[in-house]
Amino acid sequence: MPNVSVERIEKDLLALSRFGFNEQDRGVYRQGFSDADMEARRWLMETFTSMDMKTHMDGAGNVFGRMGPDNKPCVMIGSHLDSVPAGGIFDGALGVVAGLECIRTIRENDIHLDYPIEIVATSEEEGRFGGMLGAQAISGKVTLDWLERAQDSSGELLKDAMARHGFDYHEVMHARRSPDELRAFLELHVEQGPVLESKRTSIGIVEGISGVFKWMVRLIGKADHAGTAPMDMRSDAFLGLADFTHEIQRIIDEEGTEKSRITIGFVELKPGFPHTVPGEVDFTIVGRDLDPGVMKALAQACRRVLSSIARKHGLMFEYEQMSWLEPSYCNSKVVDIIKQRAEGRGYSHMLMPSGAGHDAQFLAEITDTGMIFVPSVNGVSHAPDEWTHWDDVERGANLLLDSIVVLATD
Repeated sequence: MPNVSVERIEKDLLALSRFGFNEQDRGVYRQGFSDADMEARRWLMETFTSMDMKTHMDGAGNVFGRMGPDNKPCVMIGSHLDSVPAGGIFDGALGVVAGLECIRTIRENDIHLDYPIEIVATSEEEGRFGGMLGAQAISGKVTLDWLERAQDSSGELLKDAMARHGFDYHEVMHARRSPDELRAFLELHVEQGPVLESKRTSIGIVEGISGVFKWMVRLIGKADHAGTAPMDMRSDAFLGLADFTHEIQRIIDEEGTEKSRITIGFVELKPGFPHTVPGEVDFTIVGRDLDPGVMKALAQACRRVLSSIARKHGLMFEYEQMSWLEPSYCNSKVVDIIKQRAEGRGYSHMLMPSGAGHDAQFLAEITDTGMIFVPSVNGVSHAPDEWTHWDDVERGANLLLDSIVVLATD
């Protein structure tokens, strides 16, 4: 098989990075349905047109470029174009521009395909408005009620942000693609974690994407004067949280696996004054695993432990489940194809889960799906210093190319 041109991938990635680039912190600010996001989408459509590909943008803001006939199911490849605030240049964008390079390489080498290839740049994957709008729309996993209520952290409604760019949010409901239109979906992405680099492995072949549950937890005690309330007579809400954090590793050891994660990412003490014993603490618990049964066991263990700790410290314990997303599994045949192609190239590789969410988890509901990871330097992502070495980019794109050819050929 021929090799891609990593120089062209680099050129495209740097061109895309201009949209939303901030000179001060060197980060990319290309949040979903921002001006920079829409400029990047127009650039991509112009690029598709210059490559004689058929292109369009659907009602959810997804951009498509197609090579091949319309009357056959396609092998879809791609990722997202939006970024988090102060993001890096690789997250999402790599999967899109690698797709462009695969098309160029296929054409230059007159590689015969029996099925069309369609590149997708999904919209609003980073969750500015609380979901993965583009992929959810393609897979039919979005509701009109959610579209009308969704808002970002500043309170701006999704439907208003869309309207500023000429979108009618009702059209999102027409973005669904039938499973009959798709033969497979492949996504190339940076790992966004330290595993591949630490193991000196070039390629991660994703088995599946971890399920996620998110709780908002409240422990309620009694606010007291920090100087006059004796230590043994307090109902200190913070001590309840502190005790729980020490139990997290035990919960994973007893109920979880090496793929389990439990994270407390947000904490708010009330009243939040240095000379007052905290009478209330609100915090989040986010749990992840690739096995739905393990997820449930982790959640039940968290509830038991919190109830016990609340009794110990004389606290009330309340929680609300904000979301529960089941694990999503990659197709075993597609995984085998990627593995065989990696072996054929002599690339070191390993099977691994994805702890982060990706477009692939929704596409997996309507078509055979696979995902390829390449290493992230120091495991950094969602930050200006996100980086993946160009030789790793080249290996990932070559493997994407090889896998496309197999999947698009009878």
